[in-house]
Amino acid sequence: MGIHIQKNFSLKSFNTFGIDVKARYLVQVTGVQDLYELLMDEAFKTIPKLMLGSGSNILFTRNFPGLVLQMAIEGIEKVKEDDRYVWIKAGAGVNWHTLVVYCIDHGYAGIENLSLIPGTVGAAPMQNIGAYGVEIKEVFEALEALEISTGALKVFDQAACTFGYRDSIFKNTLKGKYIVLSVTLRLQKQPLFRTEYGAIKATLEAMHVKELSIKAISDAIIRIRQCKLPDPKQMGNAGSFFKNPEINTTNFERLQAVYPTIPGYKHGQAKVKIPAAWLIEQCGWKGQRRDKVGVHDRQALILVNYKKAKGTEIKQLALDIQASVAHKFDIELVPEVHII
Repeated sequence: MGIHIQKNFSLKSFNTFGIDVKARYLVQVTGVQDLYELLMDEAFKTIPKLMLGSGSNILFTRNFPGLVLQMAIEGIEKVKEDDRYVWIKAGAGVNWHTLVVYCIDHGYAGIENLSLIPGTVGAAPMQNIGAYGVEIKEVFEALEALEISTGALKVFDQAACTFGYRDSIFKNTLKGKYIVLSVTLRLQKQPLFRTEYGAIKATLEAMHVKELSIKAISDAIIRIRQCKLPDPKQMGNAGSFFKNPEINTTNFERLQAVYPTIPGYKHGQAKVKIPAAWLIEQCGWKGQRRDKVGVHDRQALILVNYKKAKGTEIKQLALDIQASVAHKFDIELVPEVHII
């Protein structure tokens, strides 16, 4: 086997929280054949396995006792096009923002609103990444994945992925059973500009943009994200820690009677989505620091590792935030971050 297996390997540089835990084994996956041989090796068949991209959506609270597979399959290619669309296939190890920049440079529209989201292409459909009014499911065509138990290759189309809000089949019934190898997106040749969400319009105006383009929208979103989100290289974090909760309309109206300024956005026929950041801020957590960990002072959804914190310290902070929101609003906050 030509693959390099590293033992007792520190994962500090492989998670954006910067938590210093160790993997019993770590392998960087650069090709399908090596991955297949590794999974079929009797020495590794029975131990726990963890698929890792850039570690931007994970919180380690302990050492990992098995095999960590760090996805490093690269490559971006155009596989098909017609008068309206172009289909782009990217390796699961490609940095997500690198793919966004590639598409913008080639005039392919649809993912510019997802600029600067940390992580890899392979992780993007697993949690149906979304930002500024766009989710990846809107441009998703298919993905190729390898079944861990058998080594069989399988293609999943959009329907098979059962996408939901920050959710897919790979976070539920197929969790830990497949490894994503590549993703194919269907992008538009003629852009449909999405500027209605958040501060996009105001930022474009502040940038004195005269002619709207996918590059201008991307630049505006990068500016917004850099203004309110800390750089993980400077301050350990995993972006938004919690999902925005959905409650039924009746419960929202009940809360609205008590808290008239509570923000809510209709989601479906009888659901309202409430910004988790608002709930956390109302409970007094924004900017709070607890020794080595805390809540960011500009964005209450972001939990930060100020210096050499343990994952258990960040987990406890998250649990305390959940408890206070549940006590004050009777709403359960669900982590977006995968906790191990």
